[in-house]
Amino acid sequence: MRISIIIPAHNEAVFLKECLDSFVGQSYLPNELIVVDDNSSDDTFAIAQGYAQKHLWIKAVQRKSTDEHIPGKKVVDTFNFGLEHASEHDLLGKFDADIVLPQDYFENMVNQFQANWKLGMCSGLLFVQNGDEWVYEDIANKNHIRGPIKLYHNACFHKIGGLRSGVGWDTVDILLAQYHGFDTLTLPELKVKHLRPTGHGYSSRNYQSKGVAMYKMRYGLVLTKIAALKMAWQAKSPGLYIQAIWGFLKALLQRQAKYVSKKEGKFIRTYRWKGIWSKIQ
Repeated sequence: MRISIIIPAHNEAVFLKECLDSFVGQSYLPNELIVVDDNSSDDTFAIAQGYAQKHLWIKAVQRKSTDEHIPGKKVVDTFNFGLEHASEHDLLGKFDADIVLPQDYFENMVNQFQANWKLGMCSGLLFVQNGDEWVYEDIANKNHIRGPIKLYHNACFHKIGGLRSGVGWDTVDILLAQYHGFDTLTLPELKVKHLRPTGHGYSSRNYQSKGVAMYKMRYGLVLTKIAALKMAWQAKSPGLYIQAIWGFLKALLQRQAKYVSKKEGKFIRTYRWKGIWSKIQ
């Protein structure tokens, strides 16, 4: 199976070498790895160029964009820029520049996709350093495929219409994959090191955008309150709940465009409620 990987990178010089070393050391090498430097002011592009000169299957390209931090949209737009440079592939990956893969990562991925023709997305799990140990980054269920390690079957990627440009893109893609009849799978034995914990540098605007994403996924207010409460509890931040609800209400008042159709939204709400009731019973 041909694998194309795209890594959006902005000022990732601290982590990029260790990340790329883990790709170069794979037992099953990707056919193509595209590092997209998004307006970096550090050595990100120079590092990527160095690897591209040593390995013909690695490319380094540059994208010029605004310096403004736009959660979700900036990374998806950078990914899409890289996708324009991609060759034909069976599997398409969106990976972050601050992760380190186990050596047999893609070997296991290919085995899973070849064994199940309905598999649309697959990943390992993210772990963060806690002292001398690496522990599971407990901000999502272990069956959730996290944004930094997305790997799609090409058929699934096209069926869901690519990635939504905004916060929540890495949740709505899973829900749409399931809506279209694809399986999604995480492999707990594949422990991926996340060198920079999620939420680093988050602001109140970031938290509001989570509420906006729930509005765009057609959660409805009740589901949004439940999801925001869960996030606030996990983050130990009551303010997150308030900001998320405020973001939802602002998007509602502004009648912002949705990520999904009414039919897809109904499926998403039903799916979410089933998950909630299964945990209560």
